[in-house]
Formats: sequence, C-alpha cells, structure tokens
Amino acid sequence: MAFSKSTPMPTSLKPKNKLRRQQTYLAIKKEKEAAKRDMRHKRKREEAKDSSLREERLANNQPKTIDVKRTWDEGVADEEDMLGMAVDVEQLAKRRRLEQEAPEDADEDGVLAQLKKREMEDDEDEEDEDEQDDDADSMLDSDSDAEEDDDSDSDAPPKRKAPAPKRAASPTTSTATNLELSPEFLKQKFPALFAPPVEPKILITTSINSTLHKHAEILIDLFPNSNYIRRSAHFGAPKYSVREIAQFAKNRGYTHLIIMMQALHEKKPDGLDVVHLTGDTLGPHFHFSISNWIEGKKLPGHGNSTGHIPELILNNFKTPLGHLCAQLFKSLYPPQPQFQGRTVVTMHNQRDYIFWRRHRYVFREKKGREKPVLGSDNKEILENLKTGLQELGPRFTLKLRRVDRGVQYKSGQEWQWKGKMEKQRTRFNM
Repeated sequence: MAFSKSTPMPTSLKPKNKLRRQQTYLAIKKEKEAAKRDMRHKRKREEAKDSSLREERLANNQPKTIDVKRTWDEGVADEEDMLGMAVDVEQLAKRRRLEQEAPEDADEDGVLAQLKKREMEDDEDEEDEDEQDDDADSMLDSDSDAEEDDDSDSDAPPKRKAPAPKRAASPTTSTATNLELSPEFLKQKFPALFAPPVEPKILITTSINSTLHKHAEILIDLFPNSNYIRRSAHFGAPKYSVREIAQFAKNRGYTHLIIMMQALHEKKPDGLDVVHLTGDTLGPHFHFSISNWIEGKKLPGHGNSTGHIPELILNNFKTPLGHLCAQLFKSLYPPQPQFQGRTVVTMHNQRDYIFWRRHRYVFREKKGREKPVLGSDNKEILENLKTGLQELGPRFTLKLRRVDRGVQYKSGQEWQWKGKMEKQRTRFNM
C-alpha cells in the first residue's frame, strides 16, 4: 500500500485510514512536547535572572495529598470522650497554655490571635538571624572585592555571575511523637501503661492450632527479653484461653503477652494482639491486623541482627489514641538502648497504618556528588558525613482494630474500628 507523507489532518477530523490516524496522533504529541520544552526553557531563563521566581514556583507547587487535607475534630468539651476524637494533642496543649497565660476575659478569637502572633514572632527571629549571617558574608565579600580592585589595573567591567539556585531548607517541623504531652485522662484510664518504665519481659505465643512457629521465632529477635511458647495442636491437649494465658504470664513476672494470629485459610500472619500485664488488673488489650509481612532474609541487601537493644523512633502519632499506641510500643523495649549496636526500630504512622521497620545505620564519608544534610538554618549539619542504612527486617504493617480495657470482649471496649468506618477520607484516628 502506497503512503504519502503529507501534512497531518486537523485535530477536529478523525481520519478513517489507520496510518493517517497514527501520523496525526504523533504530530499532535510532538507539537505538545515542543510547546512544553519551549516553556521550560523560557522559565529557566527567567529564573536565572531572578531566583525568587523559582522559590515562589516551588512554594506554590505543593501537592495536595490526603495528609495535607487532613481534618480535625473541633469543639471538644469532655476529655473522657477524646479517645476516639481526631484531635492534635500538641496543638491542643499549646492552645491551653495560651489560655492560661491570657486574661480571664479573653475570648477564643483572642487566643487564636495570640497563637498566630507567637508563631510570627518565631519566624521573625529566624529571619533576623539569617539577615545577620548574610550581612557578615556580604562584608567579607566586599573586602575581598576591594582588594581585587586595588590589585587589578584593567578598566574592563567585571563579569556578573548568575546567582546560584538556592537549595530548599530542610523542614523545621518534626513529626516525632512527644509523649510528654499525653493527656491526663489517658494516664487516669491506663495508669499501668503510663507508669515509670520497667525492664520488659515478653511472652510470645500464637493462636490455637497455628503453624506460624517460624514467624513467632522472628518476633523473639525483634523484641528483647522475650520467650516463645507453642500452643499445642494435639487433640487431647488443653485449650487455654487468652485470659488464662495472660494470668499465667503475669504470675511469672511477664510484662506483656503477644499473640500472633494466623489467617483463616493461609499460612501467614493475619493479626497481632498485645496484652499489657503490669497493672493490678489484666489489660489493656490491643488488637492489630498485620499486612505486607516480609521476612528479613527476603529483603534485598539485608543485614543480620546482632541482638543489641535498639533505639526507637515513634513518628506521627498525634491524637490521644495515637499517643496510647505509641506508649504501648515504647513499653515493649528497654528504656536504655545499646548504641554500640547502631540499630534503630521505626514505627511510622501514616493514615492510621503503622509501618514497622528495623535498620542498622553507619556513618561514612560523603562522596563528591552527594548533597549535604542541611538544617533549618540552611547550614550543613554534619561536615563531610553521610548516614547509610541497612534494613534488618522483618517488615510489616499494623492497623489498630480495637482496644479493650481488660482481656478480650468481657471487660468493655474503649475504642473499636469497623469496616467502612471512614465516612470522611480526610479524617484519621491516630
């Protein structure tokens, strides 16, 4: 079939010939790419002349994710009902501190205005410090320029260099969880969980007739001072309940009971129950679901655990329920880590999913092309140093389903998550 290379057909008309349709599509695509390329080059030339245009463009091009659109519950009156409320504990504590400092006749608008005023004052202080540093640098530059002018005899005008694009500073806000701001009603409802830390001793077991023995043995390496006892699958063996096992563990000095649940028709973990045992009564009882379980040996480039007590990173737990879970995770590890092991366990909460990771870190020299680590003041934190990470495993994801004051359902539920509970996608419980 003969084919003539003629001008493409208009976009409003759809050619009947397949080859002509392909040619028209490629021509339109090429034209769009050329227009985008010209726009990028034009923008690059304008930003080279004025660096503030680039900073303004990057500031405006922030993606609007669900995390950015997160909504909070307002008008919280009774603290006893705050466990299931989406309230930022840190912002609430700051607002109450301002209310105490404000006069008695100050209304809500005045408190919010003071909060904004204090944030603006902090920003102004940071800007003043940056201006002082810039002035000092400019004085040094002026002296060096004057010396060069004295030494040079040529009358040629100096060449003006284009300003180098500034690298955006690291975020000043931290998502680390400050457990010192936990509400008082949590400490009253769960006094054993918020008591002074003790050396944990953990008993690990599985659900009845479970085959997850290798998975449970991995938890022994993940949690220090832990022991694993199998629940017998023999037909004539006694079937002890969770309450009886928890009482058995408490009488022998255990502080926590961890039960790994197996999926109904699969040989993989499906849930993780954690029972706190240090109080006068058994509980609280936390029910988590497990997903995306990956053993350490299946991770590419994984390392082997050395058995040292790790450091903890509790990240992005903001609500009272999130602080309760963070306090539980904190109680599972000894209070004093062994820094010579260079091991860190991270529990990162994002959209009510808790991502559990374990790494080993090492400090190494920075290579030539690697970018430095900058602080909030846009200065290098570690000179010629970088941090390397090696994942040890296991890797899994938790989601909180229910919190019982005692063991199982009998003692009443403090909080429960049900399917299709999120009527609003931008509201999260933790």
